[in-house]
Amino acid sequence: MIHCDAPGLTPVTEALEHILSSVQPVTQKESIALRDACGRILANDVISPVQVPPQDNSAMDGYAVCPADTDRYQLVGTALAGHPFAGVVQPGQAVRIMTGAPLPVGATTVAMQENAQVEGDVVTFSTLKDGDNIRRAGEDIALKSVVLTAGRRLTPSDCGLLASIGVSDIQVHRPIRAALLTTGDELVEPGRPLADGEIYESNSFVLLPVLQKLGAEVRNSSRVADDLETIKAELSRAASWADIIITCGGVSVGDADYTRLAVESLGDLSLWKLAMKPGKPLAFGQVGESLFLGLPGNPVSSLVTLHQIGLPVLRTLAGESVRLPLRIPAKAASLLRKRPGRTDFQRGVASLSAEGELVVESAGQQGSGILSSVSRANCFIVLEQERGRVEAGEQVMIEMFDQWLL
Repeated sequence: MIHCDAPGLTPVTEALEHILSSVQPVTQKESIALRDACGRILANDVISPVQVPPQDNSAMDGYAVCPADTDRYQLVGTALAGHPFAGVVQPGQAVRIMTGAPLPVGATTVAMQENAQVEGDVVTFSTLKDGDNIRRAGEDIALKSVVLTAGRRLTPSDCGLLASIGVSDIQVHRPIRAALLTTGDELVEPGRPLADGEIYESNSFVLLPVLQKLGAEVRNSSRVADDLETIKAELSRAASWADIIITCGGVSVGDADYTRLAVESLGDLSLWKLAMKPGKPLAFGQVGESLFLGLPGNPVSSLVTLHQIGLPVLRTLAGESVRLPLRIPAKAASLLRKRPGRTDFQRGVASLSAEGELVVESAGQQGSGILSSVSRANCFIVLEQERGRVEAGEQVMIEMFDQWLL
């Protein structure tokens, strides 16, 4: 039996499934130059109009040979990449060939230059095996094959792959539009002196770079006052433009948590309490035509919740095919404190021991306001909802920080 910290909490996996079922990707597409496509989301499958390589070619520097019952082969020419041999290689003949050069007509093997001895225009080989050292036409990419599928976030190697089949322009989803609002009367812009009860606003400095890495168009309104009508006005303004509105703070049950009330008055909320630590108070719903994601106000809770829940939502909204994060086993280097009831994303430092074993230790205090623990960490230690304290030497699962957090 799972003993929750409080009744009515929704498990993380169940919550994520529920939320993602409500997310429809943006439908607008645009054609952009391939040079600008890295990081964008592919809108359509790409079918190759060519085969790669376009013809059989040499896998190394050596000699293209038409084998015959002889030890001595006559050199009849040279083949370079971009400058193929124009003739036909007859039995007993060889052509000096460089890596990538098209295989001459008549040649059926390429002998490594290290296995060749040349005297004038005669070459002999210590070993010669028919079919060796040839890259076959289409062995990388076949004609009319699906090279990349829709929903892929294009990587540098993807862009190189597309260039190799002659693509110069590509259809991608338009960038999503995200409005980021941070609320709180106690928040002060960094650089100003603090009065009693005030703190520096840091959430937007954590969340904005993540949204920018996603390629989203972002409008940021920081330090929105804790006032119901003010928050309603900001939400209405954001909903006129954004595909999704993301807020920090005000989605719990405190007297000044007006964000939840504002969303409920303008739209609806479908979920707002998770069996997750940090990050229990999370809201999801809709304001007008915009999705709404309300993150906790504490900076660590906000970042962890954005990473575990918000990123799958944003990436799905952007049209990306999202995979679950990779979790790998590691040995706990020391005691990890935990109560059963919520899935715990503790901040950890993973490394290899002297014996080559993956071990992980805590990155320090795990409070939801201790942002320095994230700065020191390189992974999350993911402790299951029903699990209690972890003794040194026990196995745990970790998620290494990914491109969104580094």
